[in-house]
Amino acid sequence: MAGRWDDAMRLALAEAARAAARPTRPDVPIGAVVLDPAGQVVSVAANERELTGDPTAHAEVLALRRAAAQHRGIDEGRWRLDGHTLVVTLEPCTMCAGALVLARIERLVFGAYDPKAGAVASLFDVVRDPRLNHRVDVRGGILETECGEALRAFFGR
Repeated sequence: MAGRWDDAMRLALAEAARAAARPTRPDVPIGAVVLDPAGQVVSVAANERELTGDPTAHAEVLALRRAAAQHRGIDEGRWRLDGHTLVVTLEPCTMCAGALVLARIERLVFGAYDPKAGAVASLFDVVRDPRLNHRVDVRGGILETECGEALRAFFGR
């Protein structure tokens, strides 16, 4: 039986594969999906750092920006993503973890843990720090093997 988050993670994996398969400027295969409170897809993104030359163009940040843009189209000035879930193939870094808190994401679902830069479980726990004004519910290890394999294949390990 498939888990609750498997379909969204598979969509994030498909986005990640697109980043790695770009004929020019392939990027680390990380994909992200934002779901609204009803579980409907609001936005998708993959890393675009190499494509755009932007060090902040992580999949998570791009997916959050696109989801917020959807809100602004419905309710001018609305940027908070209350009740939304971000599904991403790799544990977010400190920049992305901070963006999740600032966007008021309700839930983070991630695939592979990142022992070198992970900021929600591996190295730090930015999104659940009680000193911050918002905390994010976290579910890790969803399709972890598949997510980790995409990264290993990209880096040739």
